[in-house]
Amino acid sequence: MNSNDLTKGIIKAFLFIVGCIVIYKTLSLIYIIFIYFAVAAVISLWGRPILLFLQKRLKFSNTFATITTMLVLVMILFGLILLFVPILSEQSKNISLLNIEALEANATQLLNEVNAYARLYGVDLNDWIKKTFSKIDYTILPNTLNGIVNILGSFTIGLFSVLFIAFFLLKDNTLLERIILTFFSDKHSSRISRSFERIKNLLSRYFVGLVFQITILLVFYSIVLLIFGVSNAIIIAFICALFNLIPYLGPIIGGLLISFFTMTHNLDLDFASEILPKTIFVFFGFVIGQLIDNFLSQPLIFSNRVKSHPLEIFVIIIVGGLLAGPIGMIIAVPTYTALKVVLKEFLNENKIVKALTKDI
Repeated sequence: MNSNDLTKGIIKAFLFIVGCIVIYKTLSLIYIIFIYFAVAAVISLWGRPILLFLQKRLKFSNTFATITTMLVLVMILFGLILLFVPILSEQSKNISLLNIEALEANATQLLNEVNAYARLYGVDLNDWIKKTFSKIDYTILPNTLNGIVNILGSFTIGLFSVLFIAFFLLKDNTLLERIILTFFSDKHSSRISRSFERIKNLLSRYFVGLVFQITILLVFYSIVLLIFGVSNAIIIAFICALFNLIPYLGPIIGGLLISFFTMTHNLDLDFASEILPKTIFVFFGFVIGQLIDNFLSQPLIFSNRVKSHPLEIFVIIIVGGLLAGPIGMIIAVPTYTALKVVLKEFLNENKIVKALTKDI
């Protein structure tokens, strides 16, 4: 190797490294756009059954069907937000009926008893609380409020961006496919197109399966809450069922919410003999609903929707959680489904691929 070849090699390597850095920096700045597209794609898959129904059954034009579908999705979104209004109103009314002075006296007495017990072991809780609060930097409050305002502003921009992208993905169902095809050679275009169509059909079925999952939990939680006379039972049940879509954290939030709303339903009753037992029974019903969802409805619904065995779905969700935590569990089934379709199209002669994709 002469000096010219060596120099050219060094220059090429340098330019390659610089190019990678530039691409990385660019992607790190515009990554939010990819997130918008991903969320919009999910929304378009949710809306696809509605769009097809309007086009095939009601004979709507493509544009009118798309606008109607987006209006339905937006109405559902704002309807979910408005669900919180009667609950918040009810809870504020319950809290306003409290005897605040009696509650404060009971809380103070309880703290004094706990502090007296702790002193037996050489721990002064009052001193510990004072030291803890003295270490808090209250100057961060303005920055925190500014951060909340910025988050709300970003959420508004993100919401309109996602809805705008979702509209065009719904209106032109080949738009995303054409974007993806630009990154591949023409010889693979037919296979990619077939894969894309299968993926859209399966994922649409999967997201409709999520609706069935929420409905089953809604019915079960509503029955439990109605049995124990909790007000706004159906709305509370629906909110808790929605939180169940978030792995790990969602069921915990749902359990806390259903317990909180049960406890604050009748604050004028005796806590030990009325409120606590009712809350325990409702929470026990919530746990039963979780067990039914985790081991029965979720595997069966999803396996039927994405053409995978229930054990296969169970293992994939666990693997997704181990690899990427809660987010991994959320995207595990859609990602695995898409991967199976691609493997079937490009490696259909492989024995393992044949076994995994025989029902697709």
